[in-house]
Amino acid sequence: MLDQLSDRLGAIFSRLTGRGKLSESDVNEAMREVRIALLEADVSLPAAKQFVARVKEQAIGQNVLESLSPAQTIVKIVHEELVELLGGAQARLTFSDAPPSVIMLVGLQGSGKTTQAGKLALRLKEQGRRSLLVAADVYRPAAIAQLQTLGKQVDLPVYEAGAGDPVKIARDGVNEAKRLGISTVIIDTAGRLQIDDTLMTELERIKAAVNPKEILFVADAMTGQEATNVAKGFNDRLGITGVILTKMDGDSRGGAALSIFNETGAPIKFVGVGEKLSALETFYPDRLASRILGMGDVLTLIEKTQSLYSETQAKQLEEKLRKSGFTLDDFLEQMRQMKKLGSMTEIMKMIPGLSRALPKDFDIPEKDLSRVEAIICSMTRAERRNPSILNGSRRKRIAFGSGTQVSDVNKLIKNFEGAQKMMKQLGGGKGKRPRMPAGMLR
Repeated sequence: MLDQLSDRLGAIFSRLTGRGKLSESDVNEAMREVRIALLEADVSLPAAKQFVARVKEQAIGQNVLESLSPAQTIVKIVHEELVELLGGAQARLTFSDAPPSVIMLVGLQGSGKTTQAGKLALRLKEQGRRSLLVAADVYRPAAIAQLQTLGKQVDLPVYEAGAGDPVKIARDGVNEAKRLGISTVIIDTAGRLQIDDTLMTELERIKAAVNPKEILFVADAMTGQEATNVAKGFNDRLGITGVILTKMDGDSRGGAALSIFNETGAPIKFVGVGEKLSALETFYPDRLASRILGMGDVLTLIEKTQSLYSETQAKQLEEKLRKSGFTLDDFLEQMRQMKKLGSMTEIMKMIPGLSRALPKDFDIPEKDLSRVEAIICSMTRAERRNPSILNGSRRKRIAFGSGTQVSDVNKLIKNFEGAQKMMKQLGGGKGKRPRMPAGMLR
């Protein structure tokens, strides 16, 4: 998502940096290219025009053009304006002083409302808030059954009353949450293929009946600028308080993320980044702006890592590395943990400096990781602990068992032994943290 825009902006600012001192005409030319890049990324025309105008107003000031590093100053201005375009500060959910807090999910059919209801319920549960899921989509086949399945997966109750009146179901669901002492109600509402008066009237009646603290519009990022137009339509009738942008891990141009706040004033609060129920992330405007400009996203990387490793586990791993006790068993465990973070290629791009340094076609195919895993799993416990016993016949057996070539086995062992030597050398240095080289995976 937004890789194309990131590449275009990177090329524009690289040319500015190469010119040294900048003139007003240089800035005007660069801003024209930035505007084209935004429009090609499916950013709405009003948002693109306002963004370029704000950047240009600051960039042509004498303090910028006469500074020692005008190009870097302009990049800083662009970063700040991107953050503003994306909503400014992080927008959190708000909850009622007197529970239950009602969260109403709205959007077109196919945007993923039901799935996002399950994801949001799981996220709130992890934060200590128990939710009741309410099945108020009585029109789409299997919608109720899907929500019940999601409820079982996250171990949370689901209120449903079959194909009845959605307004009554929503109201009764809130009353059920009060009876059970549940702090949050998430209402999954119906959608249509397009906005129509019947749908909006029903949603307005549900809103009046349950007085939701949050009305979250669920938008499919793959629909591009159309998602912005639809969001505006829902906002005009319902007054949405926030947005969940789904399929942010896809390959669309991503303009919806850069346009929705500008067009509606409703901030993006969460982004869906995968199919798993845990694949819902808090939206941080500053972090996405940094990633667009190739500055990395180290805070998100740290948070992802902390979700997998406790401080004790990290210290144990460091101790193994220092004492050269890191085995292929340990490596296999670390690789499996890393896979839980998502695409290895995306993780690499979160590291500041790397996203610009990596070639455009850089990729660590999942099949490469699977091949390494298969090779290690085909070894005996003794072989994983002590690869030095791997003679020719053992390597042939491992290759056959893993469906790979002997050369693949040899390459893995050679890289692992090289890494062990490096760790042994670094292990003597106090305070140094040896790192596993990327070549292990290839």
